[in-house]
Amino acid sequence: MGTRPWIAALFLLPALVLLGALVAYPIGYTVYRSLFDASGDSFVGLKNFRTVFTDHGILTAVRNNAIWVVVAPTVATGLGLVFAVLTERVRWSTAFKLVIFMPMAISMLAAGIIFRLVYEQDPSRGVANAVVVAVHDTFTSNSAYPGARPRPDSDLKPTAGGSFTSTSAARVGTSADLPLVGIPQTELPSDAQQAKPAAAKPGQVTGTVWLDFRPGGTGKPDVIDPGEKALSGVKVEAVENGKVIASAKSGKDGTYALPGKAAGARLRLPASNFSGKYNGINWLGPDLVTPSIIGSYVWMWAGFAMVLIAAGLAGVPRELLEQARVDGAGEWQVFRRITVPLLAPVLVVVMVTLMINVLKIFDLVYIIAPGNTQSNANVLALQLYLSSFGGGNDLGVGSAIGVILLLLVLPVMIFNIRRLRREGRR
Repeated sequence: MGTRPWIAALFLLPALVLLGALVAYPIGYTVYRSLFDASGDSFVGLKNFRTVFTDHGILTAVRNNAIWVVVAPTVATGLGLVFAVLTERVRWSTAFKLVIFMPMAISMLAAGIIFRLVYEQDPSRGVANAVVVAVHDTFTSNSAYPGARPRPDSDLKPTAGGSFTSTSAARVGTSADLPLVGIPQTELPSDAQQAKPAAAKPGQVTGTVWLDFRPGGTGKPDVIDPGEKALSGVKVEAVENGKVIASAKSGKDGTYALPGKAAGARLRLPASNFSGKYNGINWLGPDLVTPSIIGSYVWMWAGFAMVLIAAGLAGVPRELLEQARVDGAGEWQVFRRITVPLLAPVLVVVMVTLMINVLKIFDLVYIIAPGNTQSNANVLALQLYLSSFGGGNDLGVGSAIGVILLLLVLPVMIFNIRRLRREGRR
């Protein structure tokens, strides 16, 4: 419009100064600093980059970043697509979208604190384990006698898997008693009865399972004394050549009876009799800490994906969908062959945005991962902080990690810019 170049430059100058001060200079200085040692006095060339690719802890961060880039955007985009399609079919879609999108209003710091509590190991505090334990206990009953064991000089000896097996063979007509200790009187069932000697039965192997301890410690070992309580519900197995040939459970008075074929076999108390209370899954242990943190990220960003995909879905021509249904296509075929291809540009936008986002993930990992497993959940952005300011005090290695992160983000950014230019030319 005839504007003089120096006037245009004058108006652009403030933006250029800010861009140079906040973007160009930090990038240039980071590249420069990555070529020097920890103190910044000695030039070391590419030594810091060699450290990045040889240090075991940093390689773990690289591997975890790869997992994040592949899994988190894919799962979040997939869930967003499913939510966007489903909300079109319900009357209360607006409320549903609000609930799903609401986590986006929470900061990463707050989300990390929330999920640190969700993944708490103690079922009375952690929601995830409270659900897992409730489901487990619905289908599997816990042992009533955790920690029970035979006396050191008993006929029962420890065997594989936490079970106890007798050294002598069972015989018909002889009581095969199985005394146990290690159970506090206060932890016995309130309805525990006095233990009784098992009566001999023709053609059967009988015995008693009881707590071989009387309050005051006045009882005799391996003898059912007055005041000693029966252990009901204990499973007793007859084992021959490593195979269980018969089994029974002790009754209210502690007695049990096995069929005659158990004669000559060893008696075993399986580990299920003594297993402790189930405390759920160690969500933040070395094996599950990264998937657990990714789950918290998906909880936050699935709503973002849903909103963008729902906006794209609103622009899909309904005539195409109806025509496909008229031609006999099922709902799955319509979704797979029409809806998804038409939404491909939007899905790419969501995927690219989330990939850039996860490459710099820091907050959730730093807050959720406990100190003892933080190294297992480590990512590059967290390692950058730890190497530079979190105790490593090596700005050279930290700058090298920053340069690597920039190089990882650049291809995704270039792809996104080219895609936007292609769409602008249409």
